[in-house]
Amino acid sequence: MSLTAEQDANAISLVRGMSMDGPLAANSGHQGTGMALAPLGHTLYSRVMKHDPADPLWPDRDRFVLSGGHVSILQYSMLFLSGYGLELDDLKQFRQWDSLTPGHPEVGHTAGVEVTTGPLGQGFANAVGMAIAEANLRARFGPEVMNHHTFVIVGDGCLMEGVSHEAASWAGHLGLGHLVCIFDDNKITIDGETNLTVNEDTATRFRAYGWDVQEVGDISNDVDALEAALNAAKATPQPTLIMLRTHIGYPSPDHVDTNHAHGNPFKPDDVTRTKEVMAIPDEPFWAPDDLVAAYRSDVAERGASANAAWKAAAASATSNPEWQAAWDQTGLDGWDADLPTYEQGDSVATRKAIQKALDSTFANLPGLMSGSADLKGSNGVALGESTPFGSGNEAGRYLHFGVREHAMGACAVGLSAHGGVLPVTATFFVFADYMRPPIRLAALTGAKVCFVFTHDSVGVGEDGPTHQPVEQLASLRSMPGLHVIRPADGNETIQAWADAVEHDGPTVLVLSRQNITVTTDGSAVATGAGIVRSADDPQVVLVGTGSEVSLCVEAAAKLDEQGVRAQVVSMPSWDRFDEQHASHKAAIFPAGVPVVSVEAGVTFGWSKYADASVGIDRFGASAPGGLVLDKLGINVDHVVVHATDLVNGTTSEHPGSNA
Repeated sequence: MSLTAEQDANAISLVRGMSMDGPLAANSGHQGTGMALAPLGHTLYSRVMKHDPADPLWPDRDRFVLSGGHVSILQYSMLFLSGYGLELDDLKQFRQWDSLTPGHPEVGHTAGVEVTTGPLGQGFANAVGMAIAEANLRARFGPEVMNHHTFVIVGDGCLMEGVSHEAASWAGHLGLGHLVCIFDDNKITIDGETNLTVNEDTATRFRAYGWDVQEVGDISNDVDALEAALNAAKATPQPTLIMLRTHIGYPSPDHVDTNHAHGNPFKPDDVTRTKEVMAIPDEPFWAPDDLVAAYRSDVAERGASANAAWKAAAASATSNPEWQAAWDQTGLDGWDADLPTYEQGDSVATRKAIQKALDSTFANLPGLMSGSADLKGSNGVALGESTPFGSGNEAGRYLHFGVREHAMGACAVGLSAHGGVLPVTATFFVFADYMRPPIRLAALTGAKVCFVFTHDSVGVGEDGPTHQPVEQLASLRSMPGLHVIRPADGNETIQAWADAVEHDGPTVLVLSRQNITVTTDGSAVATGAGIVRSADDPQVVLVGTGSEVSLCVEAAAKLDEQGVRAQVVSMPSWDRFDEQHASHKAAIFPAGVPVVSVEAGVTFGWSKYADASVGIDRFGASAPGGLVLDKLGINVDHVVVHATDLVNGTTSEHPGSNA
């Protein structure tokens, strides 16, 4: 069955009504764009997209991303109409505590929401990642298993944000033909008309990126024309941008094409006058039972049919253990059996050790895709047994992100949200600042991404303070839901990779540029902290992370010569340590024994564990890395002085100290 022309019109009016009623009830929200895009939303959900409300996580469904997540009332209205489990009471609780209809759509919270888009532009880049995942899985497992499209709606704000420039450039280069972007070209922002800030030729810009661009004009209220444009976009071998001229606030008699319609909820009189124009009852949350039932039946019938056909065609391939492991973002049985180990006393940079870890597990992690921001030789995440993903080689599993850290992070979140891919990204640690929004969204949503950051301290050396991260580690540790590991050596790096694969959420690995002496067996990763050098009845505990653990071992040996018994602890992960039983914590930090932390970064946060801290509470300097570390107090003598002072209960001047 299909909806009649009258039902089409009434469904659009229903969505426009909800777009006004939700923000009015909440006294918060953005009705104007929801009103303007109601025909587009209706066309996507009822005519174009392949989706099944009874099985929202069906692997081969089309993906829908609302990059301008502030227009959430549009998506909630479509999910309500389509039968995804939202009911009128949920729409009436728009933007309220503990509702299924929060201010911005949240994946895992509301059925039918694919990704938490958050800041403008992130959703667009997420969609690029989703399209990469679809193309890769289609090439590797066959079109009978994976053959769908990703649709993303963007506005002027999304296209102004820098992340969209990076993501659009990359998508065009990769030739992602199953990506369809609809540009809501309403020429309005919160402050006023877009000509206040923008005069660029968006169509020419995207054509230059390698996109197919449809300049369809003002067809925003023509469902048949919208359907034709969307279906034409699905048939192109390039990503497609549909330039759709819309009128924010339509059909309000007072606020069409004004910035008032953007983020200021209409007053009751505005809603009444607009509903009069639409010829629908002036009642809140108008939703005729017969219309809703017919809409849900139509969507359910089409979705169930497509889903059943997919299950029949894909049954053999999806029973393959490789597919199952890829889709679950995990490994085949025994995937970690060949993890390498290093001998005590070996010297290796942890950025080199991660390469050995990836190489040893690549064959048994079918979903693994990794990539670097034009630093393949420096970051250690190349997949030697793979070829680069790209147009004509969609089965490749190495991603050349280029110098695009903003897009890299957001695309990785999209790769993970799509399913079937275990994404790994890499760049220098100082550029974590460029990736903070997607890292935060990964933490917020539990997206399984491994973010690798190398060149983790002032040991970077001659590049100077602009490239020497000191505050980034403390910043990421403060983020809820983010698993952060700074391994002490090669063995901890190997175990950190295994931990990231097993962890159900995002992980950050912070790795060194310089070689580090192997001093651990790697076991500290599992519990967040472990004893590297024990002492009978210790008088002081030296706790370090990363390259500073081996420095602590040297300092402990020197303290021993002075008759001071020092226990050395490697603490690669604060968040993992905080999860442990009190008995483990007491063994690591015995009651009454003073603790000195040693880390080549800001000391912020260490007071939770340590009585004194050797760190770097300033920016670095340009010089050879070892010299910079020494000049800034990251050396054995400095640690020994701090430890001796604690044991003796004294305080002395420490030249170069940052404690």
